[in-house]
Amino acid sequence: MRALGYTAAIVVLDQITKVLIRLNLDLHTSIPVLGNLVKLTYVENSGIVFGIRVGNTLPVFTALSLIATGIIFYYLYRERDGHPAMRAGLGLVLGGAIGNAIDRLLFGRVVDFLDVGIGGYRWYVFNVADCAVTVGVIIYLLASIFLVPADDGAQVENA
Repeated sequence: MRALGYTAAIVVLDQITKVLIRLNLDLHTSIPVLGNLVKLTYVENSGIVFGIRVGNTLPVFTALSLIATGIIFYYLYRERDGHPAMRAGLGLVLGGAIGNAIDRLLFGRVVDFLDVGIGGYRWYVFNVADCAVTVGVIIYLLASIFLVPADDGAQVENA
């Protein structure tokens, strides 16, 4: 699948899951999926990463997320002839960035719903877009570390 295919798939999956959460759960309610380990918990994040709030800065965060989306798209374009793993990673990051930017533009906040933890120890509630950004960054970093251009321009693995 081409990188923009990953981007489109993430945006569609992210937006569908967020609509389903909005339609089927009340804000701040949870449904256990795998006992207490995995729950669907509907929260809305009007802050930055991990729900950190720093005043009424929605326009700033919205603008920054749009700028970041443009930068990621630019890097994806620059990597158009690069290794498929690097392109896939950037495609996932771009899809996640667009998914959360859509929420900020339309609603002024991001819907989060994936709640993972053990007992009272919980991770921050997140969404499909957040997963895509995290996995995409990991793929991109690993590919950039372990895949280097050979003298003939081909990609090889480092031992």
